[in-house]
Amino acid sequence: LMDNYTIYFGHVLSNSFYPVLQRAIGVGSAFEGWSPREQDVIYRVLIPMTPPRGHSFHLELDSAAHRHVRNFRVRVQLECTCTMEQQAEKMLCFLHHPEEELRGNQDPSLLDTLCTDSYLDVHKTARWFHQLVRAVWPALPQSHTWHLKLLPSRRSCQFQVTNGMESFRIEMLFGVRRGYSDIFVSSQPREARTPSTTWPETYSVAEVKFFKYIARQAPPDSLHLRCLQLFSRVQLGFGFSTYMLKTIVMHLLNTIPVSRWRRRYFLRRLGDINVNLHCCLEEKRLNHFIIGNRNLPQEISLPVDISSAEPPNLLHHLAQDPASHSQAMNEYQDL
Repeated sequence: LMDNYTIYFGHVLSNSFYPVLQRAIGVGSAFEGWSPREQDVIYRVLIPMTPPRGHSFHLELDSAAHRHVRNFRVRVQLECTCTMEQQAEKMLCFLHHPEEELRGNQDPSLLDTLCTDSYLDVHKTARWFHQLVRAVWPALPQSHTWHLKLLPSRRSCQFQVTNGMESFRIEMLFGVRRGYSDIFVSSQPREARTPSTTWPETYSVAEVKFFKYIARQAPPDSLHLRCLQLFSRVQLGFGFSTYMLKTIVMHLLNTIPVSRWRRRYFLRRLGDINVNLHCCLEEKRLNHFIIGNRNLPQEISLPVDISSAEPPNLLHHLAQDPASHSQAMNEYQDL
């Protein structure tokens, strides 16, 4: 479905000044091979965006943001295309042609459609994605046997496809790659009331690449995904996030040989997860898995500022709030 969408997006947007959409990348638990709730899986895909002709993207780190969250803004800048024009490109230069001529002969620039104060706007981009998904749907082969239902969302494009017997919920996130790395800034928020021109840094592509790397190394009867799935399902209803447990398991997968995740070690590995969770809660510290991790597989590409950074503490709130720490320790005992 996503590959078909990508093909038709390319046809529809080929001569426009909207972002160029690349092939979707599956991210999150559904594409990593585990889900705490198999009955209501959301398939999340990240669609990389590159600037259209005559535009460039510039990522600006929001230095005023909380130090545990890295937020960016995507500044859109017009570029001279006079040289391209001489190469028979049927395009007027946004910088060097009169506005009257541009308005009469060319579609508006990206600055005039999806931006606020020269910065790419998540809410405007999400509305554009909704319109695009709805418009392209009738052309897709799936539209003959499946029904499309768009779902409300301000920072992504969520929809459901059903055929009477099966139903799939899909969330399209969109983002801009940091250089040539596996790190993106994306539309997915990490905190409530994220401003519309704020794009949080996401490590989901690097994480899914890590799970694929482990899958290639692991023996056929490896149960590392079952360990993560079981433990994350057991703790539903407690105050521990699935991302916290996933981070603990990723650290363990990076230190315990994959041969030690076979079926006969199942209970030992569950015990390791349990012990690590308890230690993290007691010490009020859990290092981020991607940021500052110098022991990642070489195929995972990180910007220098990410690989050399001090790993942020995912449990910093427990260190700052004794009441939250006491509650977490009580919930661990219940778990």
